[in-house]
Amino acid sequence: MIGGPGRGHKSRAILGAVPDLLASLAAPVAERLVARRETVAVAESSTGGLVSAALLAIPGASAYFQGGGVIYTQNARRTLLALPDSAVTGIRSSTEAAALVNARTIRERLGTTWALAETGAAGPTGNRYGDAAGHTCIAVVGPVERARTIETGKSDREANMWAFTRAALELLSECLAESPGQLIGEAQPKASRADT
Repeated sequence: MIGGPGRGHKSRAILGAVPDLLASLAAPVAERLVARRETVAVAESSTGGLVSAALLAIPGASAYFQGGGVIYTQNARRTLLALPDSAVTGIRSSTEAAALVNARTIRERLGTTWALAETGAAGPTGNRYGDAAGHTCIAVVGPVERARTIETGKSDREANMWAFTRAALELLSECLAESPGQLIGEAQPKASRADT
């Protein structure tokens, strides 16, 4: 029984809702990626794999999801991203700059159209860099590049993980909407005389 004695019924109810929640978080992103035949990779930290799980909860995810990893420690950064310390000199974790470096690296390593990275402090306490619980930085790299800092003001670890995941997927969705990508089936713009 998950969750210990006396918690079985509640755990089953929660587990029953998670697949719907995961799929609903990623559905708009997945739909756009598939329609445009674009791909994504993920380097996440304090979300613990929830961003990847949400993207993978959609049937047919292999059409757009190329892979990713939970880059939770410096050792994971060095090993999974093959990103040496010299590449991040002067850049600390849990910053927009760190999220951008991770996103650029995973995009390059997996050869994707897009990459999403997240680095933060889920809680219940802050991180060793002085960021409070509920702090994360998210970056999307691709045809449109954006980074954003999120502060939930909460120390609830799991709630922050979900909030960070939602924020990361929303940022990716915003970037996809801003991108000049061509949806399959859309008419190609006609070249004007000035374009030729």
